[in-house]
Amino acid sequence: MSTHQYYEGASVVVTGAGSGIGRLMALKIVQEGGRVAVWDINAAAAEETARLAEERAMAVIGSKTGAWPRAAAFTVDVTDPAAVRRAAAATIDTLGKVNVLINNAGIVSGAPFEELSEAQVRRTFEVNTLSLFWTTKALLPELKRHRRAAVVTVASAAGIVAVAKQTDYAASKFAAVGFTNSLRSELKKAGSHIKTLTVCPYYIDTGMFDGVTTKFPLLLPILKEQAVADRIVEAVAKGRERLIMPPFAAVAGVVAALPPKIADPIYGFFGLNEGMDHFTGRR
Repeated sequence: MSTHQYYEGASVVVTGAGSGIGRLMALKIVQEGGRVAVWDINAAAAEETARLAEERAMAVIGSKTGAWPRAAAFTVDVTDPAAVRRAAAATIDTLGKVNVLINNAGIVSGAPFEELSEAQVRRTFEVNTLSLFWTTKALLPELKRHRRAAVVTVASAAGIVAVAKQTDYAASKFAAVGFTNSLRSELKKAGSHIKTLTVCPYYIDTGMFDGVTTKFPLLLPILKEQAVADRIVEAVAKGRERLIMPPFAAVAGVVAALPPKIADPIYGFFGLNEGMDHFTGRR
């Protein structure tokens, strides 16, 4: 199935869509004929994404949009289960249905373990891990109603291999990968038609990881956000279950299974533990 065929007439929730790859995915989805619910804790950012998405839809598709808007903004704190339930109901009421949930919201501390505050650790897990439970619980009954349905988790290569200055982030992303793997197994065991996709990208140039470096940019490049957004949107349409970017990052998963006395020198050679040394993050 082509990307356009998949999204034509579909409605997609994208969390953390006020900026970065979340915004770019929203724009790509409406370009492919879909409708999008822009979920973000920043109301102004969500409204701007929805406005841009409506403009993109008008430019590509024209003025005929049917009974439902091409894009709608929702101010949502995905760490609040009650707020998520309200947003889910409002989204279904506004767009008529939901076919795909893209769990994209995420944060990073980028601090050494001893410098992490309790609040930082809790917030990292609330946004990167626990929110997956609340959004999926709120929308799974709706997804069951449609033959075209998927749950997408934008995790990280840090959910495959953990490096220095990512203790809270890597742990939360390992949990995100584990959540989606187990959900996939449960859905398949139940004979469900709902697809799952786990996305594990290396560092992306969204600003979230400003200052990070890579020793071998040809093998492990800092990824371009537009390319990542396009690949995710395409992977959903193709029914893929795992997307690791760049492909070489999958090798790190194989190395991670080796004894530490073998794996750690390999990580050292590729400079993985130095990648966060100059991290500043989005200011």
